[in-house]
Amino acid sequence: MEVNPGKGLHYLDNASTTFPKPAPVLQAMVDFALTAGVSPGRSTFDLAGVAEAMVDGCRKAVCQLFHGPRPDRVVFGHNATDALNLAIFGLLGRGGHVVSTRLEHNSVLRPIAHCVDDFGARATLVPFDGRGYVDPDDIRKAIEKDTVLVVVNHASNVLGTVQPVAEVGAICRAAGVPLCLDAAQSAGLVPIDMQAMQVDLVAFTGHKSLLGPTGTGGLCVGEGVEIHHTRAGGTGVKSAARRHLAEYPLRLEYGTPNTIGLAGLARGLAFLAEQGGVAAIRARELELARPLWKALGETEGVTRYCANSLEDRIPVFAFNFDGMDAAQAGARLDVDFDIACRTGLHCAPLVHESLGTAPAGSLRVSLGPLTTQADIEAAVAAIPALAAEIHR
Repeated sequence: MEVNPGKGLHYLDNASTTFPKPAPVLQAMVDFALTAGVSPGRSTFDLAGVAEAMVDGCRKAVCQLFHGPRPDRVVFGHNATDALNLAIFGLLGRGGHVVSTRLEHNSVLRPIAHCVDDFGARATLVPFDGRGYVDPDDIRKAIEKDTVLVVVNHASNVLGTVQPVAEVGAICRAAGVPLCLDAAQSAGLVPIDMQAMQVDLVAFTGHKSLLGPTGTGGLCVGEGVEIHHTRAGGTGVKSAARRHLAEYPLRLEYGTPNTIGLAGLARGLAFLAEQGGVAAIRARELELARPLWKALGETEGVTRYCANSLEDRIPVFAFNFDGMDAAQAGARLDVDFDIACRTGLHCAPLVHESLGTAPAGSLRVSLGPLTTQADIEAAVAAIPALAAEIHR
């Protein structure tokens, strides 16, 4: 199956969704839909068992990727936002205190806000420094006697900075507070070891660096973490039970899963392994991004945010052209230079408030496993060209 992302388009918005998807991922979805696209495990006929085996295989692959406790603690859902809602409402929906950061995406900020407004919860959001990193000691100081959860953005979708999760994990474990990792940007790009990093919950999405389709993702739940039900429905088994089942993964799964999407996610995980694994892909992307990073930092009339080094980060860069609104500059890059990037607040308003870029936000370029040298060369040429036009 040939993948054609569009003639002339240089796609640098992979932090939103990786595009194009590898051809094997798309083919796996088509093949599953044609040969085994039935509800998994809900009937006794053989094909239902084939579908269930595919879902189980995907669970095992996700568990292995994150070094989770057991495959049955991998819960599938729509995306990282869905998973974070399950975790936050399930642990904070009865009140208590939560610690998080000003780096967070609205998928964390908004559920926390609802728990504060609707259920009497309390929240502390610790700041990040001028380089885009959170000090673990600030999280330690923010933990209180009634803290029931700490939520940390692993890799910022605006700044690309990767937080020192292992240090935060040690602090949370010593305090007896579960740590939830928002791995929307890091899963598939930064190694995650739940055991070594002492992380209790990993919320992931399938459609970014895991190379699966949209509508896939979930939550990897550590041992001893029991999330309260916030939903209920069909599970396909024990149908006579009046309440939703307590055992994982069915505890947090509801209705028929996105089996075709999970077939694509499973093949995306296999594709990552075929490309050398997570660490190798990240190293390759950062090296490919180096000329773009330099152009953003060295072009007169361009402000690059929190990217003084390529260490401890992913290839996501926020910037602005001096003298031109981010939305207008993004449109110019698209129309005049065929560069597709993201503009605005990136669903992370507190990041931009801290940077001083609110309310207009910034531009953001982000690489993916299928970004090409030609994409980078086009952006490196476009940035100084547009800057020169603005200040002509």
